Amino acid sequence: MANAAKNRPLSPHLQVYKLIPTMASSIIHRITGAALYFGTLLVAWWLIAIASGEGYYDFVSTIFGSIIGQIILFGFTWALVQHLLGGLRHFMWDLGYGFEKHFTTRMAKATFVAAPVITILLWVVGYMVR
Repeated sequence: MANAAKNRPLSPHLQVYKLIPTMASSIIHRITGAALYFGTLLVAWWLIAIASGEGYYDFVSTIFGSIIGQIILFGFTWALVQHLLGGLRHFMWDLGYGFEKHFTTRMAKATFVAAPVITILLWVVGYMVR
């Protein structure tokens, strides 16, 4: 029995794997999904502030309007866009398209470029409309 345990193959671990774009995209998709739970609490807080009256709404708006609040909201916007683009990749796979290795790698890289660009564009448009 002791020899059987010694001769077993070792399972791969994090030191064996090389981080590739599709793996990074999968990890980031999961992280942004979890971050969106916390961002939804911010949206709920904002809606509660609207319903609570002008005084409380002004308080919450002051917090969201601070530098730290703006950074958190920008991060929430990025997480939302990144998760959306990752979800579109998954939807495409659910339809049976885009399983070729080079295409999946290009799509993963494209989400890493598109998400920050779209996030910045959304914020620029938001400030212009404001």
